[in-house]
Amino acid sequence: MTMQILLNNQATELPANATVAQALAQLRPQPPFAVAVNTEFVPKARYESQVLQANDKVEVISPVTGG
Repeated sequence: MTMQILLNNQATELPANATVAQALAQLRPQPPFAVAVNTEFVPKARYESQVLQANDKVEVISPVTGG
């Protein structure tokens, strides 16, 4: 069984009960980055345990340097 989430505004299919870590494995972002699920920050320590729900909006944000 699968579910759909929005991963950086892209519809993404993941296994049901997928975690933030599984979503990140699909995206493969380059560190450093921060993760928010439905606009709530998720600490790195919770990536493996934070279970996603269908239609969750996951944003992976990289810091921008310069000015």
